Amino acid sequence: MNSLGTGGVAWHVAMKDLRIEWRGRVVINQVLPFAALVMVAFAFALDSDAVLQRTAGGLVWLATMFSTFLIVQRSYAADVDDGALESLRAAGIDMQGVFLGKSLAVMVELFLLQCVLVLVGFVLYDVQMSLSGWGMLLVTMVGATLGLGFVGVLYGGLIAGAGYRETLLPLLVLPVVAPVLLAATRATESAIGVSGLTIADGWPWVGILFVFAGIFGLGGLLSFDSVVEG
Repeated sequence: MNSLGTGGVAWHVAMKDLRIEWRGRVVINQVLPFAALVMVAFAFALDSDAVLQRTAGGLVWLATMFSTFLIVQRSYAADVDDGALESLRAAGIDMQGVFLGKSLAVMVELFLLQCVLVLVGFVLYDVQMSLSGWGMLLVTMVGATLGLGFVGVLYGGLIAGAGYRETLLPLLVLPVVAPVLLAATRATESAIGVSGLTIADGWPWVGILFVFAGIFGLGGLLSFDSVVEG
């Protein structure tokens, strides 16, 4: 693999992580049921159709945030157990490619999970949305997935490289991804049209998501090698 360029390394790492997930089916068997239970718990706790419809966007993104931690932890579990990250560094593998590959795998899993959560949540909370609203929601999901994927893989690499307990991941990541939670929630509320918001109100928030993703994507490319070194 050390003869491959960044793109080739990224592709092989992403396919490796996705094959591991396909064989283990952790997202399907563990993460998805957990996220669905979180959304059902919100429904019982709030117990008001009006409140649920108004807060549906935020509830979906909270469930997505919690699921991100599990997906990232799973992404690094095998690498930490068998010392794969250290072996890749010692072999001179392009760590930018490793960062991109792991990010891509996490993003694919996260995006598919979001699709299910959105459908479950909107049916559960009886949310109605226009065609243009669905378009904005799709773009919002892409931007949020990019941001969460880059941040999750970067901080997951920090924890794996330094040998910290993986339970530290939420404590490190939650303050960093607060802008993603806020922007994705506001954009989703605009897509739904709650509280008098329109589609036009949501696009600036969508822009924030992509700026955030760009910053941490570039930051991860530049720093991932030193981060996993510990």
